[in-house]
Amino acid sequence: MEPLAAEVWVFDKDLARVVLVKHRWRGWVPPGGKVEAGETPCEGATRELFEETGVRAKLLPEPAAVAVRSYHPDWPVTLGLSYAAVVDAAASFVPEAGQPVAWKRLDEGWESYFPDDLSRIRQHAAWLADRSGRH
Repeated sequence: MEPLAAEVWVFDKDLARVVLVKHRWRGWVPPGGKVEAGETPCEGATRELFEETGVRAKLLPEPAAVAVRSYHPDWPVTLGLSYAAVVDAAASFVPEAGQPVAWKRLDEGWESYFPDDLSRIRQHAAWLADRSGRH
C-alpha cells in the first residue's frame, strides 16, 4: 500500500491567516505527515499538528481537500488528506527543532514546494466563511 498523509489547515477565527511550518527544503507547508498504522487520517493529522506546532485543536469533521502528489522528487505519490481547524490567534506554538511555525496571511503569498496550496487553502477559507455567514 502506498503511504497515506494527513495535514491540517489551521485558521484564525477571522479566516484570514493559516498556521504553516517551515520545512527545510519544502518551504512553508501546513503541519502534517504520514498516517501511522492503526490511526485514522484525522487522528494522524491531529497528532502531526501537535508534534510540529504544539497546538491541540479539534479538527472539523470532514476533510477540507484531497491531493495525490509526491513529497519528494524521488518518492512515490502519496494520497494526502487535508483537514481544517479554527483556533484563537493567540495560540502559542512549540515547534519541532529546526522547523519554525508562523501565522501566514492568506492575502499574501509564501514560498512553498507546493505553490497550489495557497489557492486551495484560500478557497477553503472562503467556503468556511460562506458556511458560517462571515462573507
